[in-house]
Amino acid sequence: MHVILIEPAFPRNQREFARGLHAAGARVTGIGERPPEYLDNELKGWLSDYHRISSVCNEHDLLELVRAIQDKSWVDRMECTVEAHIGPVARVREATSIPGISTRTAFLCRDKPAMKEVLRENDVPCAQSTGASSAEEVRAFAAEVGFPLILKPVDGAGSAGTFKVTNDEEMEAAIVQAGTARGVPTAVEEFIEGHEGFYDTLTIDGEVVYEFICHYYPGVLEAMRTRWISPQILHTNRNQSDDYEELRKMGKRVIDLFEIGTSATHMEWFFGPKGLKFSEIGCRPPGVCVWDIYSAANDVDLYHEWANAIVHGKVSKPLSHRFAGGMIALRPSADGKITGYEGVDQIKQRFADSIIDHNFPPPGSATQGVESGYMGNAWMRLRDPDFDKLRSTLNTIGETIKVHAR
Repeated sequence: MHVILIEPAFPRNQREFARGLHAAGARVTGIGERPPEYLDNELKGWLSDYHRISSVCNEHDLLELVRAIQDKSWVDRMECTVEAHIGPVARVREATSIPGISTRTAFLCRDKPAMKEVLRENDVPCAQSTGASSAEEVRAFAAEVGFPLILKPVDGAGSAGTFKVTNDEEMEAAIVQAGTARGVPTAVEEFIEGHEGFYDTLTIDGEVVYEFICHYYPGVLEAMRTRWISPQILHTNRNQSDDYEELRKMGKRVIDLFEIGTSATHMEWFFGPKGLKFSEIGCRPPGVCVWDIYSAANDVDLYHEWANAIVHGKVSKPLSHRFAGGMIALRPSADGKITGYEGVDQIKQRFADSIIDHNFPPPGSATQGVESGYMGNAWMRLRDPDFDKLRSTLNTIGETIKVHAR
């Protein structure tokens, strides 16, 4: 099978998808924005060919390049795993008759107001929402629904560019910051109170072959805006329990509605006073290398199994569910440069058997802002057979390790 992989070199974990495809026996042609010399020898060994392009989101140039590749060799699939690439690649895929995620599916997984409209029409519980391109439209929605509200990019990923507003003053500031006042399309949603998590799958011809359930502690908006918090993501190994039955059924319903064939998916959800609510879906893997945690917790190489799904239409082994897995972000005390750490050696000794991997930038490294995400600064990833024990361990790590900066 000949597979075109979009942007195999950046960010760094993209190389894992190239590795997986190569291991599954595919002939892999890479298209990316980095010069060929940027690719290391190992990555070059996984690719049969590589073509540089100014931007993988430039549909005209991408289309011309893919057609040129097709002129020389049959292409069976074209895959991408980065949120911003989903739409352009789907449109080029359709124009060149290459199988994969359709333009309809890509659009619904990117355009949040359209996504929510389909969900509501099909009785999938989710927040009230609308699309707005002016301040007046945001104000009208606020008058109808009330506060609090969420404003975010129509096609954004994660919490990037997201604002929570609780009154008129905050709303007016967000309208300016989000660009809505100058016509930037913005998704406006009812704020759903409750615990937040995500449900990820690997599907083959629309059937779920792997599923993963994760919890955020605390929710993403609070985590990305509060320096003193060491936020956590925990993957449970209890996902087959009856407690998650409603979530699993909801996720499968959305996969069917959006006609997702063979793909990774990433679905956000809330559970609170109004019950279980669906938030949004992406037809791609989750961010911050969460697949590494899934692999370590379930005794699989998920990148290889994703490739097996694409190349062979099946996976080679079941998930073990042997471990719960998690990660914790460790924030520096201030923006600037890291001056040192406290408690790291103590934690490494105490939890050596549970640690998957970690990252502690050396003193002198520039810090990243709180909003940079879970892997912007120091972090640790661990696993344990018991979910509750793992959560307690991550709490201990957050209370013990100090990242000093100035």
